[in-house]
Amino acid sequence: MGKAGGTAKKAETEHTVTLTDNATGKSVDLPVHAATEGPSVIDIRTLYKETGMFTYDPGFTSTGSCESALTFIDGDEGVLLHRGYSIEELAEQSDFMEVSYLLVFGDLPNKEEKAKFVHDITYHSMVHEQMLNFFRGFRRDAHPMAIMVGVVGALSSFYHDSTDINDERQRMIASYRMIAKMPTIAAMAYKYSVGQPFIYPSNELDYAGNFLRMTFAVPAEDYEVNPILARAMDRILILHADHEQNASTSTVRLAGSSGANPFACIAAGIASLWGPAHGGANEAVLNMLEEIGHKDNIPEYLKRAKDKDDPFRLMGFGHRVYKNYDPRAAVLRESAHEVLEELGVKDTPLLELAMELEKIALEDAYFVEKKLFPNVDFYSGIILQAMGFPKSMFTVLFAVARTVGWISQWKEMIEDPVLKIGRPRQLYTGPERRKYVPLDKR
Repeated sequence: MGKAGGTAKKAETEHTVTLTDNATGKSVDLPVHAATEGPSVIDIRTLYKETGMFTYDPGFTSTGSCESALTFIDGDEGVLLHRGYSIEELAEQSDFMEVSYLLVFGDLPNKEEKAKFVHDITYHSMVHEQMLNFFRGFRRDAHPMAIMVGVVGALSSFYHDSTDINDERQRMIASYRMIAKMPTIAAMAYKYSVGQPFIYPSNELDYAGNFLRMTFAVPAEDYEVNPILARAMDRILILHADHEQNASTSTVRLAGSSGANPFACIAAGIASLWGPAHGGANEAVLNMLEEIGHKDNIPEYLKRAKDKDDPFRLMGFGHRVYKNYDPRAAVLRESAHEVLEELGVKDTPLLELAMELEKIALEDAYFVEKKLFPNVDFYSGIILQAMGFPKSMFTVLFAVARTVGWISQWKEMIEDPVLKIGRPRQLYTGPERRKYVPLDKR
């Protein structure tokens, strides 16, 4: 099944910090654990026991929920590393299968290891034939993400032999199945929504090429995979493979902490990803471009974006984590221009508008000062539309890519000896205790 490994370094206590309650004068010493990269963390696991208080951190933006050796982000410097390798190097020199192996096992594979991994993933790409009947239970106009949530969650009813999370081999089989079958399920969701017959996987094609074929081929004619489009798709998959403890990844971990089977956990992640503030960002970019309508309207909309009292926001620019240029965007920008050149769609009004908006925003002093650079969602939406994907499929593509990150995070969590069921606490601000009043006296 491949090697277990990586060179993960367990967190060690480097010193302590003292927290003092000014009201009571009571102090508590809390250990500080050193990170390999990035900020150290204050271990507050004994805080409630020692002080009777919780911490308060809406959105968990200053809280480390787990220890992980997969992905590191430095938003201030625009750095994204997977197992220590920069995303730029991986996107330029690697492919999605190699990056998947790296995330799952901790190290880049040698030739034999990669060949076996690709073989095993390839021969897990078909889905149970009875699942075709499951698809037909959905309405034809169902959103592809709704289908994804339902179908992926149902995998546990078709593959009983890989749901025991305490069995290492079953965990690995489930991991391979999820990585392999997600493109097949995604393509089927698309085909079902447009009323076309399902296209079965081809073991002769690579991961990205196979997905494009399953999505766009029809039985009535031959389909030849365009290598430039396949390479762009592979890059999109690499650039979305994992992104630390984001909303959907945290959802997968939280669901998995209860002991839920991996298929249910990934379905939970897909549901979280569906939100427009998360996986729907690249769709929002296209909606924004349609609202702007023409490149002559750009100055007006840039003025609106700078107005704090105007609800209009420039979608696809800036990032919650990256306060510098999104390192993924630099790679995808190149692919965007390659795809537009290959398909001859550079004169398409919407794409012409996008390129002009990119140029103006990169030169505008306000956006440069605020570091509102184009992010990965800006370019991925442009590429996917140029390839022929409808907007409803954008988040589905995100789910296909992120599945390897989710499954790697889930696997790491299950194998963590300090695993506990997730149980966030709260700051209660409701009514104080009061007595029940019978109905006839109210």
